[in-house]
Amino acid sequence: MDVTELGDRLVPELPGLLRYARSLTRDPGRAEDLVQETVARALQRAGQFRGEASLATWLHRILHNLAVDVARRDREVPAQDTVAEEVERRWQRDDYTVDAAEVVARAEARDSLLEALTHLPVIYRSAVLLHDAEGMTMPQVAAVQGISLPAAKQRLRRGRMMLVSELARGHERRQALKGVPLRCWEARQQVSDYIDGELDPLVARRVATHLERCPTCPPLYAALVGTTDALHDLAGRDPDTVVPPTLVRRLEETAD
Repeated sequence: MDVTELGDRLVPELPGLLRYARSLTRDPGRAEDLVQETVARALQRAGQFRGEASLATWLHRILHNLAVDVARRDREVPAQDTVAEEVERRWQRDDYTVDAAEVVARAEARDSLLEALTHLPVIYRSAVLLHDAEGMTMPQVAAVQGISLPAAKQRLRRGRMMLVSELARGHERRQALKGVPLRCWEARQQVSDYIDGELDPLVARRVATHLERCPTCPPLYAALVGTTDALHDLAGRDPDTVVPPTLVRRLEETAD
């Protein structure tokens, strides 16, 4: 397929790609970056598209691989099988169960469902989204992920189990955070401006209250403050503040 033809056929696929990317990552900017890079790579490889799979499957595979690369850089991938195996061991116990009503209620609340999805390792998150949200068949999911059909089915099974367990944990977290203003991500998005004293006073009070009552955010905040303070002190601790004579000569030669 030539670039012009592919460019024309890409446009109808963009909403589905963006929806998939936004479900893989709750960061809108990163989702848009994934779609942009997917389109760029597709156009670069237009001649490689032979039509053995649908265009949607081919594009989703490019995006999936990009998302896996991002997860690998974030050091998520090495732990993904460990996480899946731990959840599977939990499901193997006869005494393990969840509150179905709470899980379903959270699943039916879009924000809660998307929040739970972000806690799944990317390969399992992708399998669940492609099959259950995007309506792809299992052979298509296997093609997108570049794995065998049995492996794709295992990822879907594990992904669904992890999602249910995460939704159950989400209810427990919300109970622990009952009465705490702001969700954790909402507060964490404001922390940088909070450190710099740039928040509206009302918002700053809500962030401060969240940090006082939340069981998980204070260590993150303390780490941010400590790291920022260390960076402020970096210039004073740098022993290489004197410009070397060799560099002075090079600069003089450049000026001449």
